[in-house]
Amino acid sequence: MEKEKKQNILEREYTIPLREKVRSVPRYKKTNKAVKTIKEFLVRHMKVYDRDLNKIKIDKYLNEYLWFRGIRKPPYKVTVKAKKEGDFVKVELADLPDKLKFKKAREEKREAQAKKSEKKKPELKKSESEQKPEDKNKDGVEDKIEETEKKTAVVEAGQKFEKEEYKKMKHTAKDKNPTQERQENKTPKQTY
Repeated sequence: MEKEKKQNILEREYTIPLREKVRSVPRYKKTNKAVKTIKEFLVRHMKVYDRDLNKIKIDKYLNEYLWFRGIRKPPYKVTVKAKKEGDFVKVELADLPDKLKFKKAREEKREAQAKKSEKKKPELKKSESEQKPEDKNKDGVEDKIEETEKKTAVVEAGQKFEKEEYKKMKHTAKDKNPTQERQENKTPKQTY
């Protein structure tokens, strides 16, 4: 089975000229056209029969290489490695520039560290699962979680109430001039 999969993988290296296609496009669309040109080139040369550009997947480092100088100045040619697996073609840069090599190495290092920490986490999860709180009323929610949620809700409501009271006090605590005091002290006349 694995041998069949290896036989279906088609791997080629191309130098794709971009200058001619990009030249006829306005400045603010040049790199977009370069990406599309790469896809069109690979659809033709890697024999994607329905000519669907969505079946060409560009590597993020190739994309970054194309966009490095901005939307107005893409590179004039690019050397890529294309791997066809089934219907899809994966494209990556043949030779990474130094800047991208360092970036790729940094990301691989982060991924390796993440995997190491992931291996340590199941041990922690086991100890947490042993200490799960009991569900006394068997409603599907742990009682301790319910209690903590209630406490936080009460605290939040209290803080909200204090803010509203402070706003009211802030607006009414201003010194009133004598005419305003007289108006408040007057009682409205009652008519029967």
